[in-house]
Amino acid sequence: MKLTVIFTFLILFSVTTAAQNKKIKDTKTSAPMLIGEINRQAFQDSVFSWWFNSEYQMYEVDSTSLKSDADELRNYDITLVLGTWCSDSRREVPRFLKILDYLNYPKDKIKIYAVDRSKKGLNNEIDSLNIQKVPTIIFYKNNKETGRIIEEPKVTLEKDLANIVTKK
Repeated sequence: MKLTVIFTFLILFSVTTAAQNKKIKDTKTSAPMLIGEINRQAFQDSVFSWWFNSEYQMYEVDSTSLKSDADELRNYDITLVLGTWCSDSRREVPRFLKILDYLNYPKDKIKIYAVDRSKKGLNNEIDSLNIQKVPTIIFYKNNKETGRIIEEPKVTLEKDLANIVTKK
């Protein structure tokens, strides 16, 4: 009985994860790309892990720029829109997620969406976000957008994040 329950759970988990982390073929390069809502597990697929893991591991978080922003950041929800085909996304997304991990930011407060080259998601889920460039990181407080980091930080990810969450 126990084995049946565990097996059923594993099947449901893998179906849910697979449905969420959908891959399609890039029409420009024929390489796989992620599309639609994804979770962080998607970056561990061998197609994406080579760039994600190396950038994540090599990046050193600038903890002095963050000071005590961890507590304030928990008052924000984050939407991250990226393209797995985009060099800016391949650089900035692993770095940003490493910063969030450093701050122990709750994983359930971030939504991650992958888009194709025309900046479209899978089910029009990001159409209202006015995404022009990727990655775009959108910060919300009390369901109101308070700031964005678009394509690359103005200063550094840490300083841009601190500027957004310390705005009055």
